Amino acid sequence: MAELSLSRLRWIRALLFVGVLYLVAGLVFAALARSTGSNQGQAAWRLAAWVISAAAFAAHIAYEQVRLRTSPRTTALHASLAVGLGAFGLAVAASLHGQAVHRHFPVFALALWPVLTALPAFVVALAAAAVLSRARRKEGST
Repeated sequence: MAELSLSRLRWIRALLFVGVLYLVAGLVFAALARSTGSNQGQAAWRLAAWVISAAAFAAHIAYEQVRLRTSPRTTALHASLAVGLGAFGLAVAASLHGQAVHRHFPVFALALWPVLTALPAFVVALAAAAVLSRARRKEGST
């Protein structure tokens, strides 16, 4: 029973860590993109945010598969929940920013952003986790 709760704590901790990482990367790199004067500089900072997020996504999937040994479906669920958490945080930040500059921010975006990011993330994570799981099983049988 103690092992189950420790395992649960590990995946929740990973989910929260990666979700917050997505939020911080989004906010920091957006601020850096705004501070640059050129379109090229903005594109570079935005690309950097995508690269960091993709690396975090891949690392989260690998951690779930290799370290926690979760099923592909569970891995995909946890990874997509982290993506949704990060997207929700960014939607809240955008909402607060919109209020600060007296612009309207649609409230439905607070629910829409996480769903629109988590669903494709689930599909990609499921495919990646299935490949890793199959490779892990093949490696264990040799």
